[in-house]
Amino acid sequence: MRLRTMSNNFLLAPILECPADYFHTRDIKLAVLGAGSVGKSAMIVRFLTKRFIGDYEPNTGNLYSRLVHIEGDQVSIQVQDTPGCIQVQEGFVQMLDSLSRCVKWADGFLLVYSITDYSSYQSIRPLFQHIRKVYPDSKRPILIVGNKADLLHARQVQTNEGLQLANELGSVFLEISTSENYHGVCDVFQYLCKEVSKLNHHSSSGDKRRSSIIPRPKSPNMQDLKRRFKQALSSKVK
Repeated sequence: MRLRTMSNNFLLAPILECPADYFHTRDIKLAVLGAGSVGKSAMIVRFLTKRFIGDYEPNTGNLYSRLVHIEGDQVSIQVQDTPGCIQVQEGFVQMLDSLSRCVKWADGFLLVYSITDYSSYQSIRPLFQHIRKVYPDSKRPILIVGNKADLLHARQVQTNEGLQLANELGSVFLEISTSENYHGVCDVFQYLCKEVSKLNHHSSSGDKRRSSIIPRPKSPNMQDLKRRFKQALSSKVK
């Protein structure tokens, strides 16, 4: 597929709902990417509020901030919602120019398609490749999600196709229903948060080890000190 960019930009509209000590907690930044109408906004709201809202106005890229508990630890999570940042039409892949800005910001990624829309599934590989192009040597976690698993009568993408794609890309795959299963949505975000936390922990541990390796001042040469001491004594004797 050939890449073709679109000039449309989306805004980062922060919706801060954290206490005053927000910046003193560990911060995890996630981006939810995918074609339009695959349920990205519904997934985010479902995870943060446990509520399912089926209809949304066309989103402009809201940034949601919350304090959540992951395995007993309180962490600050920021989730970047995005409009349909990619389209596949007649063999062309169209990406928003602002996609790279969002990718550079995030620590982890959810790539979402709808099992009822094969073209949205086709957008996952280019999105994955774009992220790896921005971070060629990075281990930033990427999770592939097949959404709307409750709409079996309208399925266009089989489960094994999602698994095969994830295996080829070296990623993890989950198929969920945002409308019917809150726990499935929660599992998706919690898994990604844990992977980002592991990465951040390893990175900070490496920084601490590097900062603790301070070059020692060179010890004075004992032979040189003895020589100087003898010279001082001999000069006094003279």
